[in-house]
Amino acid sequence: MVTIKLADKWIWDSWYVRDGNTWHAYFLQADRALGNPDLRHFNVSQGHATSLDLVTWAHLGTCFAPAPKPAWDDTTTWTGSVVQDDAGLWHLFYTGGSSAEAALYQRIGHATSHDLHSWERVGSGLALDFAPDHAGWYEIDHDPSKWTDRCMRDPWVMRDPDGSGWLMYFTARAAGIAEPNAGGAIGVARSPDLLHWTIEAPMFVGGFGQIEVPQVVRIGAHWYCLFCSRAQDWSVDYQAASGERPVTGTHYLIADHLTGPWRIAPGPFLDGTEPCTRYAARLVDGPDGLVLLGFADGGRDHFGGFIMDPAPIVVGTDGFLKRA
Repeated sequence: MVTIKLADKWIWDSWYVRDGNTWHAYFLQADRALGNPDLRHFNVSQGHATSLDLVTWAHLGTCFAPAPKPAWDDTTTWTGSVVQDDAGLWHLFYTGGSSAEAALYQRIGHATSHDLHSWERVGSGLALDFAPDHAGWYEIDHDPSKWTDRCMRDPWVMRDPDGSGWLMYFTARAAGIAEPNAGGAIGVARSPDLLHWTIEAPMFVGGFGQIEVPQVVRIGAHWYCLFCSRAQDWSVDYQAASGERPVTGTHYLIADHLTGPWRIAPGPFLDGTEPCTRYAARLVDGPDGLVLLGFADGGRDHFGGFIMDPAPIVVGTDGFLKRA
């Protein structure tokens, strides 16, 4: 079964927002005519579809794409999130990269919309970038001996439940970590108005070389931060502590409070296999309860490139998430 699939395009990372009874899905897409799915990352745009049940979707076409050259986001407009402010305006935060830097430096952009489809950049679109005074917390420059790129991507924006402003969580890497696979981090920024952001210390560091596509939600008495990572990115310490065979997929952090302390949920990955079946999954509270929505992976030779049917999730009496 397939939830979101296009005959002429590969689909991968996705994010969701609800407006009334309608779910809006946003997803990265690239032409299958490229032949090699590894080329999709630098030939990307964002697609849009709507649904009433998270299963049957109406495709509305491309809604966002890289800016004309030269621009800070003229090569990539990767994974993001969508929120609505108090005035009813919708805000898209997304990952951008430039051709001038071979997309090795990632930054976070901002666009707005009145109809959830036609997006206009706020100014140049640039919303967030590291500055020298963040170097004590984050890897702010690209060091190819440590990682393939300068990570600052996959923004997840939400209202601050303890204040009047907004929080942004994003994929990053922590400074000063000897083992590259122990340097993955989830960064944090704070804003009073969705326009002016202050970067803070990472919410979580360790376990993996990259902690991708964070999504922070509260369910009952606990806070959860879903993320995805690859088998080759597991740290030595996490492999030893977990006792698990490394897999690729979606797992989560858990905390009693939004401010932490956060820890990697014990036990097997929530939704992990090797080779990967589903990646970059989002937790969505749908008509029939909690589900995961993610894309069919399989690697280059067997890349699916579509959003799989919702996978039901339950919260156990111990507070841990489980596949139903």
